[in-house]
Amino acid sequence: MTNDPNGAQLASPSYRLAALDHDFLLSREMRGVRFLLEYEKADRALQAHNILTTIVVFGSARIREDGPGRQALWYAEARKFGRIASERGGAMGADAQPRYNVITTGGGPGAMEAANRGARDAGAPTIGFNIRLPEEQAPNPYTTPDLTFQFHYFALRKMHLAMRAHALVVFPGGFGTLDELFEILTLRQTGKSRSIPIVLFDEAYWRSIIRFDALVEHGMVEALDLNMFRFAESADGIWSALVAQGVGVRASEDEDLARDM
Repeated sequence: MTNDPNGAQLASPSYRLAALDHDFLLSREMRGVRFLLEYEKADRALQAHNILTTIVVFGSARIREDGPGRQALWYAEARKFGRIASERGGAMGADAQPRYNVITTGGGPGAMEAANRGARDAGAPTIGFNIRLPEEQAPNPYTTPDLTFQFHYFALRKMHLAMRAHALVVFPGGFGTLDELFEILTLRQTGKSRSIPIVLFDEAYWRSIIRFDALVEHGMVEALDLNMFRFAESADGIWSALVAQGVGVRASEDEDLARDM
């Protein structure tokens, strides 16, 4: 028992500074504040590293370097693409200079790890936007430590994945990859994002799981909507498809985009 006459007041949760009150910050009513914090923390770090644009790479976390079937190929080509894009796309600038087309992934294993690894092979910075899941997810060891983030909210993570994206490259994947792919396709189709290039790796895989033409046949999308993406069969093919759509060009609009974000 304390002899301090105001001990109860000092120990009360109401007396804690709001910014240091863990229970208060994690309360339901502070969800909007937590949204803002998740947005600002990553945004300020990316600005501090002069990252203007990114190339986002999606793909299954289950792909393995020594995996069965075509998994080894998918991993190898994702790694090779990460290196090619980093060396040729403008990510290798000095610290004080703007960086373009920085390889960005969801930060996990599989295709994400491979792309981050390729960027690391080139000596370039590379970003990992990890998500906190009920089952522990650790960041892969190839993302740049200062650019390795963890999100609680999928919505904020998706926003950061999309807002600086200069291009999207999608390797084979499952539900999560499909969710991310169709999110970007929807943003493009509805005019809520810039017309960024989208390249799907391994056409046979994608056509085996999605009947894109059937969407047109049933009137669910316009035939022109299928022009929003292209296919590629190699890392060099991905880069060629992106360059053909202007990704290799550092336009002044990139600086305008960074200021507007």
